[in-house]
Amino acid sequence: MNPDKVKEFAMEIAGKRAAANAVLLTYLGDHLGIWSAMAGAGPVTSGELAARTGLAERYLREWLAAQAVAGHVTYDAATGRFELPDEHAAVLAHEGSPAFQGGGLEAAVAFWMAVDKIAEAFRTGAGVAWHDHDSRMFTGTARFFEPLYRASVVDQWLPALDGVVDRLREGAHVLDVGCGHGRSTILMAQAFPNAHFMGIDSHEESVLAAREEAAKAGVDDRVEFLVAGAHGYPAGSWDLICFFDSLHDMGDPVGAAATARRSLAEGGTVMVIEPFATDRLESSIGNPVALAYYAASTMVCVPNSLAQNGAALGAQAGPERLIDVLRSAGFGNVRQALATEFNLVLEARA
Repeated sequence: MNPDKVKEFAMEIAGKRAAANAVLLTYLGDHLGIWSAMAGAGPVTSGELAARTGLAERYLREWLAAQAVAGHVTYDAATGRFELPDEHAAVLAHEGSPAFQGGGLEAAVAFWMAVDKIAEAFRTGAGVAWHDHDSRMFTGTARFFEPLYRASVVDQWLPALDGVVDRLREGAHVLDVGCGHGRSTILMAQAFPNAHFMGIDSHEESVLAAREEAAKAGVDDRVEFLVAGAHGYPAGSWDLICFFDSLHDMGDPVGAAATARRSLAEGGTVMVIEPFATDRLESSIGNPVALAYYAASTMVCVPNSLAQNGAALGAQAGPERLIDVLRSAGFGNVRQALATEFNLVLEARA
């Protein structure tokens, strides 16, 4: 045994442990509105920040010190003031920013809340269903995906499909399977006012939230959200059926894809959005994006599928496995339409 390597690895784990604790503190800044209060405020003392937020000064003083040590805020020793740089505010305070990370921080807390349930699932092999997680999993996931969807769905992913954008402009009928809080559905509805949309999800709480979001966005006249599973949605003739980061979570992804194929209109398309993955594990080693996806897959995706006695594809199934799922569902024309740093876009036609 090499003692230098032991020491080096111990320091690595200590650093990761410190980073995990920093995530919890940074989440508190999002949850309590501290980041929003600091954004654009310039240098502030802990007392001034307490006055702005109504929070206890002593807690804020310690929290600010931790954020300064982490490098999230700057600290001026001469004045005792802390400042959130504008570039950091884009990541921590501005929910509309494409770089916003508040949702990911919120979901990370939900991972920790589920650790005992997941530990028991390791022992038994049973699953942990989506609805059995802390509620921050649902809100955090919606907030996590929205910046990526806002930057990608209309401008990048849909144009990668053959003829789909034209069909949407003309007035397509679109189904969003596993829609969660409906952020993806609403974004498409806002971009294509002639089209009609339905989002379905088996989680009632998320569907109720999606309906509220649609009303706020002013698209509820063209968007409907229903509580339904991947096999139980209304019969129809859909021009586009979408699976946004949902197919790998399902107990029967082949069956869900086969149901979608039977429900397509003539010339219709299924779009499957999945986390970026390679087909070989060794290609992902050392990749922080892959690490984040494997962690989410272990804590949420695989347990949810196993709770349905399912295939447990996981969030890193890779393009070959996903394409095989679609072909097994009866699709004759399947291709990887696009690959980005974060996502795979698959197109399937009957």
